Amino acid sequence: MTKSNNEIKRLDTPITDSTAHKLKIGDKIEIYGTVLTGRDAALPRLVKSIKNGQNLVDLKGSVIMHTAVSAAGISPTTSNKEEIEESIPYLAKSGVKIHLGKGALGESTVEALDKHSSIFAVTPPAAALLTSKVVSRKVLAFEEEGMEAIYSLEVRGLPCIVAVAHGKTIY
Repeated sequence: MTKSNNEIKRLDTPITDSTAHKLKIGDKIEIYGTVLTGRDAALPRLVKSIKNGQNLVDLKGSVIMHTAVSAAGISPTTSNKEEIEESIPYLAKSGVKIHLGKGALGESTVEALDKHSSIFAVTPPAAALLTSKVVSRKVLAFEEEGMEAIYSLEVRGLPCIVAVAHGKTIY
């Protein structure tokens, strides 16, 4: 993790526990490397597959963004939707270090993130800006879900702000 002159921290994936521990609420970050995607349809399926012993996606040190991937681009969906928020604690336990989306998370989710050294960051809901940071994309799992499949995005400078870290939240 490095800081640029304008106080934006650069994070390269995979994210280590040490990096996650250094992040604080309000930190501005840019992510470089691989970001996974998923939302209402795919995240519960991913959790179920992990519980069934299937290793469809390597989650250790990963970043996962709550979004669909379409020709129109990417933009965060609301992370406190039941299907998404219920997946966050289990995915954090399984190795996801940064969850990207928008909206306030419940107290039990904030506690689970803290327990598993994971954070939640918000991204601007500006599809053109976020999509401009995507270098490549490919489907990793649940292709039949279409734009809600689990994708792997290669990103350069995906902007976010830490909203939940170490048991605290900006909400």
